[in-house]
Amino acid sequence: MAVSRIQIAKSDILNALDQGVPVLKLSDLKMLLSNQRSFWRLAKSTTTQDFIEFLKKQGKLREYHFPFPHRKETRYVWGEQPLLNILQTLRPNSYFSHYTAMRMHGLTEQIPKTIYINHEQHLKSQSSGALEQTNIDTAFSRQPRISNNVIEFEGNRIYLLNGKNTGQLGVINEPMNDEEGQQVLVRVTGVERTLIDITVRPVYSGGVYEVLKAFTLAKEQVSVNALISMLKKINHIYPYHQAIGFYLERAGYRSSLLDLVRRLPIEYDFYLDNKMQDMEYVKAWQLYIPKGL
Repeated sequence: MAVSRIQIAKSDILNALDQGVPVLKLSDLKMLLSNQRSFWRLAKSTTTQDFIEFLKKQGKLREYHFPFPHRKETRYVWGEQPLLNILQTLRPNSYFSHYTAMRMHGLTEQIPKTIYINHEQHLKSQSSGALEQTNIDTAFSRQPRISNNVIEFEGNRIYLLNGKNTGQLGVINEPMNDEEGQQVLVRVTGVERTLIDITVRPVYSGGVYEVLKAFTLAKEQVSVNALISMLKKINHIYPYHQAIGFYLERAGYRSSLLDLVRRLPIEYDFYLDNKMQDMEYVKAWQLYIPKGL
């Protein structure tokens, strides 16, 4: 009886899905079924799983599983959707960052197979403390911390990061082309925020050589003034302005733009990356860099 009733309502059901959002959670499908059950005259015995199986067989519903270690996610997608559209729904207010943002803004010549999505921490979960040279030396002598909240999915490695709370500073909504050439409206860090993030976390950005290349490629689109203003607002514990000043100088930015960074205090020796083996010291920025960069 349940099957025959759902078949009778088929055109109304499929029409409702066609007019709705294309990426859904299980709770969305439960709500849809609950709200429309009477109108569609479906039997009370029709479960959400019955509904899902019907939409898979009779419609164009696809089920995707994202088994992240910190929390598994399932999404139900109506028809064809770019992967980026699906990934944006994994956490509310999440956005693409690091190497993924570099690719979207044309700041790399590589085609990364890793996708970075950032979901910011709550304010109270962030650590703070006084900065000391010995603490800097110790922290950067170790391997960089890398999130284990990562999965392999359809030939991509996907990181769901839990980054510093910035109030989503410098995050923009932009139409971008994905690797299949489809235009997707995405939430992504803008150019200035991207350059800050990749300076802070080169391990998520292809390494320091790729970061330097990004600064070079960003010359025609970045506002150094806006970048420095944003860096001050984010208020990282470590003096990343010294690394940013180095990248700007090495990438050939004008001296007047470098002066914007030079106005910031340089009180500590700093490091371009974690656990560098052969290093050299750049006195102007009190910065250790990989030898030969």
